[in-house]
Amino acid sequence: MSTGVIIVLIVIVVAVVAAVIARLVMARRPGGGQSLKRRFGPEYDRALSRHDGDSQAAERELEERVQRHGSLRAQPLEPAARDRYAVRWTAIQEQFVDSPRDAVVEADRLLGEVAGARGFPDAGQYEEQLSALSVHHAHHVNGYRRVHLAAHPNGAGAERTDTEELRESLVEARALFEALTDSARDDRAQLRKAGGDGGEDAAETTRSDSTRGRSHAPWALNRRHVKGS
Repeated sequence: MSTGVIIVLIVIVVAVVAAVIARLVMARRPGGGQSLKRRFGPEYDRALSRHDGDSQAAERELEERVQRHGSLRAQPLEPAARDRYAVRWTAIQEQFVDSPRDAVVEADRLLGEVAGARGFPDAGQYEEQLSALSVHHAHHVNGYRRVHLAAHPNGAGAERTDTEELRESLVEARALFEALTDSARDDRAQLRKAGGDGGEDAAETTRSDSTRGRSHAPWALNRRHVKGS
């Protein structure tokens, strides 16, 4: 065997070993491999699908999201603001009965506003906002994605989205809305730290806001009352 062939074989072996080591390192570090799957859940699968099953490309995308948004700390909501958002969400659910598409458009607007108020990128930067939300609310963010796509349809036939599809997107989006607004105890602790103890009145207001933040409207489950379904 000539010296040249030996050198080529050595180079190939070294390259293979380096690739294997790099893969193992990526899988074991905090942001990679199984850790990314646990952190992103369904978002990991969506990224994998977008990259045609290329796990390395999908993980690079998710790691970039973590690098950009992982240090973000959600800002607390004042109890009064949380109450206003809850009232608006209830109105959206009621509006859905007579005007499903308008309700979805308003839900998209409200989610963007609430996320912005919590310290995520502004709603005017939808893709960046969605990316940040996916890092911190990976299991709920797809509802916002679905609502946004329904509110901003593209392509032929997009305006004829089925009422049931609109209903499902809004039901799924509600989980993100509640995740963004129903963190009363954490918010209260942050508010007290920033401005002192608010006393029993503030605590009672927050408890009542937490209850109001959960919608009890039956529209989401009782499809018979939705026009066009």
